[in-house]
Amino acid sequence: MHDITSHRTVPSEGTNMSGEASSSRSTQSSSAKQGFGVDVGGSGIKGGIVDLETGALVGERFKVLTPHPATPDGVAGGVREVVEHFGWSGPVGITIPAVVTNGVARTAANIDDSWIGVDATQLFTEYLDRDDVSVLNDADAAGMAEQRYGAGRDVSGVVILLTFGTGIGSALLVGDTLVPNTELGHLQVGKKEAEKQASSKVKTDKDWSYKKWAKHVSTVLEEYEKLFWPNLFIAGGGISRKSDKWIPKLTNTVPVVPASLANTAGIVGAAMAAEQGLHP
Repeated sequence: MHDITSHRTVPSEGTNMSGEASSSRSTQSSSAKQGFGVDVGGSGIKGGIVDLETGALVGERFKVLTPHPATPDGVAGGVREVVEHFGWSGPVGITIPAVVTNGVARTAANIDDSWIGVDATQLFTEYLDRDDVSVLNDADAAGMAEQRYGAGRDVSGVVILLTFGTGIGSALLVGDTLVPNTELGHLQVGKKEAEKQASSKVKTDKDWSYKKWAKHVSTVLEEYEKLFWPNLFIAGGGISRKSDKWIPKLTNTVPVVPASLANTAGIVGAAMAAEQGLHP
């Protein structure tokens, strides 16, 4: 068995689909209409019970700080703390910032490099002492949630979620079907990778105006349009909260809308993956 790592708990207000705080702590087990998701990020590990009919959180979410270094055992201990907080006994979905194939982490972003090559599904299965665990990429989980409950709801055909941050995360969906681990931020567009010219970090580092940055984002989106012919782009990441400053300045053809689930998308998508028994 792995070593147990202690974690500092961070109080976290409950958040529902409208952004309002929830008032009560939930200790329910799984039901046909509820699921459980945990979203592992670079700074925090947060989780909660999800109403799978509406995509809203049931009660409060709960968060612990991501350990540093964010090793597999350290993160798994934090995930266990979150799950045990709710007394949850059903399937659990977990997002990690990594490409995940056949349950194995193939990359590591904002977590320790020692994750690469680790069987994440087996790791969490051991720590949570259960077999019904689903592990997937964090952007993929957010895309699933936005497509079913958020900005992509009722949109047919190909929908692409892009998270603009340190890099560009991506999720590609065709209807309700996820094409996992697309990593479109690493696609070569012109002479550079997409995220090297259009991430929000590039905008900050180069002190670009929204107008100048939007020009580079448009170039990247136009390349994606040629390859995938999507019906909608959903823009996520922190900069999406200021979408009114840059989305109107985009010049690509396909509509772009801001993500609507904010910081609950990863939890919701993880719960969906657990419900479906998804194993990318």
